[in-house]
Amino acid sequence: MTRNVQVSVRAAFTAAVVAGVVATVSCSSGPPAPSATSSTATPASSPSPTSPSPTSPSPSTPSAALQPFDAGTLRADFERTAKEVLVPGAMMLLVTPEGTLTASYGTGVRDAQRAVSTEDHIRVGSVTKTWTTTAILQMVQEGKLSLDDPVSRHRPDVPNGDNITIDQLLTMRSGLFNYTETLELNSAMDTDPQRAWQPDELLALAYKHPPYFAPGQGFHYSNTNTVLLGLIAEKIDGKPLGQLFKERIFEPLGMKGTVFPDIASNSIPEPHPQGYFFGDNVLTMTNPALPEAMQQEAIAGTLAPNDVTDVNPSWAWAAGSGISTATDLKTLGEALVNGKLLDAELQQKRLETVTPTNPDKPDGASYGLGIAKFGNLFGHTGELPGFNTFMGSDPINSVTLVVWTNLAPTADGRDPAVIIARSLIGKIYRP
Repeated sequence: MTRNVQVSVRAAFTAAVVAGVVATVSCSSGPPAPSATSSTATPASSPSPTSPSPTSPSPSTPSAALQPFDAGTLRADFERTAKEVLVPGAMMLLVTPEGTLTASYGTGVRDAQRAVSTEDHIRVGSVTKTWTTTAILQMVQEGKLSLDDPVSRHRPDVPNGDNITIDQLLTMRSGLFNYTETLELNSAMDTDPQRAWQPDELLALAYKHPPYFAPGQGFHYSNTNTVLLGLIAEKIDGKPLGQLFKERIFEPLGMKGTVFPDIASNSIPEPHPQGYFFGDNVLTMTNPALPEAMQQEAIAGTLAPNDVTDVNPSWAWAAGSGISTATDLKTLGEALVNGKLLDAELQQKRLETVTPTNPDKPDGASYGLGIAKFGNLFGHTGELPGFNTFMGSDPINSVTLVVWTNLAPTADGRDPAVIIARSLIGKIYRP
């Protein structure tokens, strides 16, 4: 087995990412952490932009669920957890009614003193899904399509498309096979990481495989759903998806550091950290954890992760090829819950559709119309090789949390930014 293959598709945005913050987190030990660490805290006198809006659930006592803001404790927890998951660098941005805390850990480049910052551009993976699904919902409120439309009305080539609705694509309940779980894609990504994938090529991979279940009869996190939605959005608006996102989301929210790259592009705007990854696609396709011997080498520091920064992300397209910054993700996370992107009725419906992905586990992972819920926070996570992102916002308690790391997944197969976020959430909210 070779260890210098450039990228892993493994799960790239699996349901485990959605569930990550509600799962039990174990900690791994490792070599000494990189030295560059910085942080800033802003007291409560700074007004929070996450105040509940008329479209958000009615707040009771906003601070009742929150523990007192302790920047030192939060910073220490962030640094400790980042060290435990062996990431080269990490960034956090937290907003609460009592204060704002930004903190960086480690470096953007291994073995170099290049600190990370809130303005760094990173690949945000499945956070991109919130852009695609929000654009679709905007078109719904404009009367250009309906949640009940069969997908065949917009894409007649979809297998069983007469019985799959737009709503089921948005909520991951179509049953369509996830193309990132195919050996075909994983093998191709190992041998040609710079390949520019066309969306229809990705769908063709999915259509070779039978569905997981009949439409509406289950939940399976599938990038195929969101790629389809991206193509439908382009068809309805008559514009490339990048232009559509810019006009509908980035410019209205002032997200100047956010871009949706062209299919041919593998670059990231400056400034940006490098993204790192252990292993390869096929090795981690069914189990994201490295073999035990390789895990021990990673812990000992004798197995270095590969730099996968420049891998072409077109294989993720509308489901996960976006680029953003911590500052912009804060803005986006707040807009997803405060009604800046949708009208009041559809905004309320979006939040109310978030339901458990497994009816037998009502306290487990929840997902809705292109949005997940982690405890009190609505948002999304994103992972693709080299980068992991958590973005969540609580409209009742006016809390927003963004975390990213420049390594993903960990050697033992976990999502490092999600692990860090979950630990911080435990310090923000009362038990």
